[in-house]
Amino acid sequence: MPASLSSTKTAAALRTSARASAELLLVLVAVSVALWLLGRMWSVVWPLIVGLILTTLTWPLARFLRRHGWPPALAASVVTVVFLLVAAGIVALIAVPVASQSGELADGVVAGIQRVREWAAGPPLNIGDAQITGAFDTAVARIQSSLGSMVTAVVTGVSTVINGVVTAVLAVFLMFFFLKDGPRFLPWLTRQLPGRLATDVPVVAARSWETLGAFVRSQAFVGLIDAVLIGVGLWILDVPLVLPLAVLTFVSAFVPIVGALFAGLVAVLIALVSNGLTDALLVLAIIVVVQQLEGNVFQPMIQSRGLGLHAAVVLLAVTLGGNLAGIVGSLLAVPAAALIAVVWNYLREQLSTPPQEPDTDDRDPTTAVPS
Repeated sequence: MPASLSSTKTAAALRTSARASAELLLVLVAVSVALWLLGRMWSVVWPLIVGLILTTLTWPLARFLRRHGWPPALAASVVTVVFLLVAAGIVALIAVPVASQSGELADGVVAGIQRVREWAAGPPLNIGDAQITGAFDTAVARIQSSLGSMVTAVVTGVSTVINGVVTAVLAVFLMFFFLKDGPRFLPWLTRQLPGRLATDVPVVAARSWETLGAFVRSQAFVGLIDAVLIGVGLWILDVPLVLPLAVLTFVSAFVPIVGALFAGLVAVLIALVSNGLTDALLVLAIIVVVQQLEGNVFQPMIQSRGLGLHAAVVLLAVTLGGNLAGIVGSLLAVPAAALIAVVWNYLREQLSTPPQEPDTDDRDPTTAVPS
C-alpha cells in the first residue's frame, strides 16, 4: 500500500519554505538598497577603492621605513613621491621610444596602407581606385551626417578623461593618508563601535585588507607573466619597441578585457607596419595563446591560491562582474568575491559549534587502557 502524504508535515514544510522565502526576499531588498546607495556615492567610492589598491602596492615599502624608525608622515611622503616617480618613469619608458621611432612608424603605416591597397586591387577582390574613392566619399558623407553625435561622443570622452584625472589625483591623496594613518584605523574603529561589533568588524576589516593585498599581488604577477611571454615573442620576431610594449602589457593587465585587447592591438599594429603581415599574424597568434593561458590557467590558479577561491569561482565572478558593470565590474569582481568569502567564513566561524571532546568519565571501564 503506497504511503500517503502527512498533512501536518506538508503544512510545516510549506510554512518553513514561506518563512525562508520571506527572509531571503528581505535580504535581497537590503542588498539592492545597499547597491543603490553605492551607485549614488560612486564618485567618492571609486577613488577610495583605487586609493586602497594603490596602498596595497606601496604599503610594504612604507612598512619597511616605519619599522626602521621613520616618522609615519615622512615615510608616507617618501613612498608617495617614489610611486609618482615610478609611474612617470613607466610613462616615459613607453612614450620616449615611441616618439623616437615615430618617423619610422609613420613610414611603416603609409607602406602598410599601400600594401593593403595593392592586395585589394588584385584577385580575388579586384577593387579599383574608383571603388576606393567612392567608398571614401561615402564614409566622409556619413561622418558629416553624424557630426552631432560625434561631437557628443567627443564631449563625453573629454568628460571621462577629466573624471579619470580627478579620480587619480584623489586616489593619490587618499593613498598618502592611508599610508600615514592606516595602522591607526582599526584601533579607532574599535573605539567607535559598540558591543560585539567592536570585535567583529575590526577582525573582518583586517582579513579583508590581507585579501585585497593578495589580489593586487596576484594580478601584478599575472601581468608580469604576460609581459615576459609576449615580450620574448616580440623579441624573437624582431618587432621594434619590445620594451615599451612589454611594459604596456604589464600595466594593462590591471584593466581586465579592454587592457589586454588594447595592448594586443598596439603590438599587432606595430608588427604589421614594421615587419609585414606574416609577423603581424604571428604576433596575433602569440598574444591569443598567452591571453588564453592567462585567462584560463594562470589567473584562476594564482588568484585562487592567493584569495582562497576556487578557479571556477574566479572565472564566474569575472564573467558576472563584466555583465553587470562592464570594465569596472570585471576589475572589482574577483576582490569583491574574495571579500564576500572573508565575511562568510567569519560568520561560519562565529555561528558554528565547536566539536565537543568525549567525556572520559562516561567511557566503558572495560575498554579503558590501563595505565
